[in-house]
Amino acid sequence: MNENNFLSIERTIFDEEHEIFRSSVRRFMREHVIPNLDKWNRQGHPDRDVWLEAGKHGLLCVTIPPEYGGAGADRKYSSVLIEEQQRANAAGPGFVMHSEIVAGYIYRFGTEEQKQKWLPKMARGELIGSLAMTEPRGGSDLRAISTKASRMEGDYVINGAKTFITNGYITDLTIVALKTDKNDGSSGLSLIVVEADREGFQKSQPLEKVGQKSQDAAELFFDDVRVPQSNLLGEEGKGLHYLMQELAWERLMIAIRAVAGCEVALQNTVDYTKSRSAFGQNLIEFQNTKFKLAECKTKTQVARVFVDHCIDLAVDGKLDPESSAMAKWWCTELQNRVLDECVQLHGGYGYMLEYPVARAWTDARAQMIYGGTNEIMKEIISRSL
Repeated sequence: MNENNFLSIERTIFDEEHEIFRSSVRRFMREHVIPNLDKWNRQGHPDRDVWLEAGKHGLLCVTIPPEYGGAGADRKYSSVLIEEQQRANAAGPGFVMHSEIVAGYIYRFGTEEQKQKWLPKMARGELIGSLAMTEPRGGSDLRAISTKASRMEGDYVINGAKTFITNGYITDLTIVALKTDKNDGSSGLSLIVVEADREGFQKSQPLEKVGQKSQDAAELFFDDVRVPQSNLLGEEGKGLHYLMQELAWERLMIAIRAVAGCEVALQNTVDYTKSRSAFGQNLIEFQNTKFKLAECKTKTQVARVFVDHCIDLAVDGKLDPESSAMAKWWCTELQNRVLDECVQLHGGYGYMLEYPVARAWTDARAQMIYGGTNEIMKEIISRSL
């Protein structure tokens, strides 16, 4: 984030076109997202019209090829979008889940018919996508999934429940991870696309969360939901394999957001401590303030270098699970430590939601949980020892 960035490090992974795109995204956030955040926070979900606006501005499904409605751009453009949404302090809308994860699965594993059916509408913001993995009785252990699909007269009949589903309340279609062979362990896991208007499919109201209130999360219920077998994504029984292929990029995206969050919080805190006085001098002049900010700045810049390296690897198709797990674990924990320091330096105002640092503080905590808990990240890293 070059504009108004107090960090001295020069980033070399973006070219002029990426920065032009950044300016466009920043303007979109300023005009269509930031003015609506208070409303979305109160109601627990973004309005649908912002998705249509994002589609008109070419901000959805940017890495999907033009023949399916996207821009055919590299993942650095996705990184820019993530950074600028974090810069706007906007937990929602769930553009990343929609464009990078759901559309990504359909593009990589779907049939030509599926791609033509869903992707152009997703790129225009007419269909909002979600991914339904987590269940009420299980989190990171995908092998323990109990939602199942049975074959019946050329259809799949789905029964089960999912929870904490990003975009779940406003979703139009969801990719459901479920068992097509309940006796076959992980190899019995499949991915099936379920449209929200299917009979027997129900959504809860937006879940009451500690933070990320502008981003809806909901429970999804499947009671004898019938979908045609043509809604199967990829091959039956290959679901876990497909999920594992994409998890490295998903986790890196969380790290990208976390480092951007550190940068924004630090900038806001530097500005605040320069303007706030105590005992006859600005807060920035106290040694404790300077040392705390110096520590946070250094750690953030170190994280930035590693994350930018991982972005390059992702664009080249070389990002490995261990590196993405390291990035997700380290950067999300760093963000929470940095934000805690920033809240403290704001004093009582740091606890007031009218200040960006307070909202960022409550929003950040979940990042150490979703995408696989940080304990799971350490397990993944340890396997390479």
